[in-house]
Amino acid sequence: MKKIDVNGSNADPLYEYLKAEKPGLLGFKGIKWNFEKFLVDRDGKPYQRYSSLKTPGSLASDIETLLKKEPKTAAKEETKA
Repeated sequence: MKKIDVNGSNADPLYEYLKAEKPGLLGFKGIKWNFEKFLVDRDGKPYQRYSSLKTPGSLASDIETLLKKEPKTAAKEETKA
């Protein structure tokens, strides 16, 4: 684990992708503060972006919703069989 940039010209590609897919309030794409969170589904698609004010525990219902969804990759494999 090492420190990476999440904003600016040296931003890590993962954060560039997350910010592009889930911009913040009023379309702001930068990460404003520590502990801003992204929830990603099983297929790697960003589901939601949360401010630093949201506690991890407050994400439980969204996490449960995603856990109930069938992954698209598995569904594709089943239709091929």
